[in-house]
Amino acid sequence: MHPEAAAAGEIGYLRAMADVQIGIVGTGFLARTRLRCWHQVRGAEVRGVASRLRNGAAAFAAAHGIGEVYDDAEALFASDAIDLVDLCVPNGLHRPLAEAAARAGKHVICTKPLAAYTGQDLPESRSAAEVGQRDRRAMYAAAVADARAMQAVCEQAGVQLCYGENWLYAPGFVRAAQLVAQADAALLEMRGWECHSGSHSDYAKRWEHAGGGALLRLGAHPVGAMLHLKRTEGLRRSGTPIVPVSVSAEVADLSRVAGAGGANLRVATGWYDVENWGCAIVGFSDGSRGTATGSDNVLGGMESRLELYGSNCHVKCSFSPNDMVRAYTPDAEVLGDAYLQEKLDSGAGWSTPMPDEDWTSGQLPMVQAFRDAIASGTPAAADGALAVDVTRVLYAAYVAAAEGRRIELADLDVTG
Repeated sequence: MHPEAAAAGEIGYLRAMADVQIGIVGTGFLARTRLRCWHQVRGAEVRGVASRLRNGAAAFAAAHGIGEVYDDAEALFASDAIDLVDLCVPNGLHRPLAEAAARAGKHVICTKPLAAYTGQDLPESRSAAEVGQRDRRAMYAAAVADARAMQAVCEQAGVQLCYGENWLYAPGFVRAAQLVAQADAALLEMRGWECHSGSHSDYAKRWEHAGGGALLRLGAHPVGAMLHLKRTEGLRRSGTPIVPVSVSAEVADLSRVAGAGGANLRVATGWYDVENWGCAIVGFSDGSRGTATGSDNVLGGMESRLELYGSNCHVKCSFSPNDMVRAYTPDAEVLGDAYLQEKLDSGAGWSTPMPDEDWTSGQLPMVQAFRDAIASGTPAAADGALAVDVTRVLYAAYVAAAEGRRIELADLDVTG
């Protein structure tokens, strides 16, 4: 299992040199992941936690050695002890909490997607079905408006909006980007995907909670990585960012394929009104292409990969799994409850036990980079501008899938 914190002596040393004070909102899976990472960050200390239920926040704080428990997020934002707020909350809460934190003078970390469509332009009396059936152009308009508003409020408040896209900070991605820059390559094509066997949370299966399916939850990672690579390529080669200009896409619930069912179907099922598979093709201003896939139909653990086809090089990144460690057991009982890899449902046969998944996934180096950006006053690589463009691309993909044609982003921004 993951360690919940570093050794007590090391934590004490890190806290003694802390100069950026962290407040976490939320106590779920993401909050636990971030807390493990924050405990290892140089120059940072988690000072407080807030959650929808104070009892839950108190239990979380007691289990992880956090000093302050706040009655709600607003109380945490008002505290002079907090410099940076890490929002580990459902998608529909991103905008109100980010804006409230920024107006209180706190820097903000918001996980992907920055903004999502969860029915915010519909009356409160709307049904769940109405949210999922909303016209995709209306979804685009609402989600992108939220993302841009969050970016604007943070800018006006003079605080940083850090976009929690961990792929940008994964050691494999950082090295790949360095090689592409060293080669001065023009990236002609990029292919990326994040896939696993699916979420079993009912919240992930409903548009009113998640704001989309596999394309949004999983495809956001390769989309963000590709947008960042093309932006930096353009700045390196000509001083002008290369930006996304068009999107085409398809989405589907492949758990409903004929012949799949019962004991023959081992992936998550019960998707209410979101896709469990999505693929988007992004066209860039230089004529290059990127293909991003998110899928809940892949057994054998998490797969997170990125392939870069340059004009003079070819680079492949395997974030998960990777072959740093491989293990074989004749049956799952041999390794017992040992943690091997995210979403791996059995330790039988060959497996790839991850030596430090927080590091290889980019979560740990990401929060260290965010801390350093806040402390130095320099912009984070994963910033609000990237987050807005990821939102635009993902919701343009939903429009493209619904209308069965390629969508020009400029046209969408005019028409909504």
